[in-house]
Amino acid sequence: MTTVARVTPTDAALALIERLRREHGALMFHQSGGCCDGSAPMCYPQGEFIVGDYDRLLGEIGGAPFYISGPQFEYWQHTQLIIDVVPGRGGMFSLEGPTGERFLTRSRLYTDEEWALLSAEEAARP
Repeated sequence: MTTVARVTPTDAALALIERLRREHGALMFHQSGGCCDGSAPMCYPQGEFIVGDYDRLLGEIGGAPFYISGPQFEYWQHTQLIIDVVPGRGGMFSLEGPTGERFLTRSRLYTDEEWALLSAEEAARP
């Protein structure tokens, strides 16, 4: 179990996740950074997005697995992703699209201490 989270939700994100779960059932997220969906996290019914060989599970937010594409992870590996909600329309395929709110990824650099702990924990995994 990692003591330093790679992804964490705000209270607003948790509230929207719960609302979407009540309507759609189990959920999952994917952060790709691709051209079509920009860099917004996309929310899908669990199993409706096929996770690729290079995608990486960062953790869970609100009980939903959160994946990131391999190239995007390489770019953002030194940052904690903070999933928030802002007014607006989400990605065209993301479940929150019709709600008038959208998920937004914010980030912050890990402290040197957090990075050392996270690196050690990940190196110890089989």
